[in-house]
Amino acid sequence: MNTMPEMMDENMEQKKEACCGDHSERKSHHSDKVKNSLISRLNRIEGQVRGIKGLIEKDTYCDDVLNQIASVQSALNGVGKLLLEHHMKSCVVQRIQEGDQEVLTELMTTMNKLIK
Repeated sequence: MNTMPEMMDENMEQKKEACCGDHSERKSHHSDKVKNSLISRLNRIEGQVRGIKGLIEKDTYCDDVLNQIASVQSALNGVGKLLLEHHMKSCVVQRIQEGDQEVLTELMTTMNKLIK
């Protein structure tokens, strides 16, 4: 039977592999609930983008198209926020705990791209 510290070490190693892996092939690990939510949101966004294309093909009034574009941008920002939250709570925290301060530079670069 594993002792508590051994179990914690095993869990941390599994989390490390599932969350980030080695730096050459980093992967995330999301619960099925989070993954399904992200996929569902992206499917809706994909449909909205196709709808915008259709509006342009039908010569819809520009202001109406621009409002739909704003809606898609807002929806994408929502997906980004959700993904960022889970990334910070898992991979970022884990890498900091492991002494990897480079993750903060990586995170700041990513956040600067998101808030342009």
